[in-house]
Amino acid sequence: MRLRVLGVGMGPQHVTLEVADALRSCDYVVAADKGPADDLLVARRAIASAYGVEVVAVPDPPRDRADPADYPAAVRDWHEARVAAYEQVLRERGGDAAFLVWGDPSFYDSTIRIVEQLAARLPLEWDVLPGISAPQLLAARHRVVLHEVGQPVHVTTARRLHDDIAAGQANLVVMLTGSLDLTGLDDWSIWWGANLGTPSEELVAGRVGDVHDDVLAARDRAREAAGWVMDVYLLRAPS
Repeated sequence: MRLRVLGVGMGPQHVTLEVADALRSCDYVVAADKGPADDLLVARRAIASAYGVEVVAVPDPPRDRADPADYPAAVRDWHEARVAAYEQVLRERGGDAAFLVWGDPSFYDSTIRIVEQLAARLPLEWDVLPGISAPQLLAARHRVVLHEVGQPVHVTTARRLHDDIAAGQANLVVMLTGSLDLTGLDDWSIWWGANLGTPSEELVAGRVGDVHDDVLAARDRAREAAGWVMDVYLLRAPS
């Protein structure tokens, strides 16, 4: 049995030749089904269909998406439930399967961790192929480099943003932005994007104090157009 973890960027237009060849070699794609309005499942079906591969949709186990007291434990429980659901499908169907990962599998995605657990339970060979990540596309859309000359870039989550700034980080890519809290950062620069690579894409850039309301309005437009919003931004301290 073989399982391929394939990064597909932000849609069919970002599938690399390497990933396309790997997808063609698979018998089916395993994909989480999060309900009737699951646009990511629709996107995965479109990608798989373009290469003649069936999608096996697996109802996604429920998850506490509020702010649980023990966030790692809540995610761990969710992962374990996903592993059990995917294991059942793989045992029943066998063959060569694929997971299509939105963006790149290395950035804030659980698929590799889940496949590691599956490999401990099943006679499984598996590999990972990269895709275009949201930070890459953000930088391309704004025509910027993610870091200053010879300087680092810190990739973090909105949940950790203010702690990381307090610890001295001054150039950050922020992902998993359930909310937008830029309190005290008016003089910082921001390059922001939502629903990148989709028809509802929105972009805003400038001094935080000048464009904060523009970002909020663009967030609302993206959500209204698509029914959801996934945003990412580069945040840089004043020189």
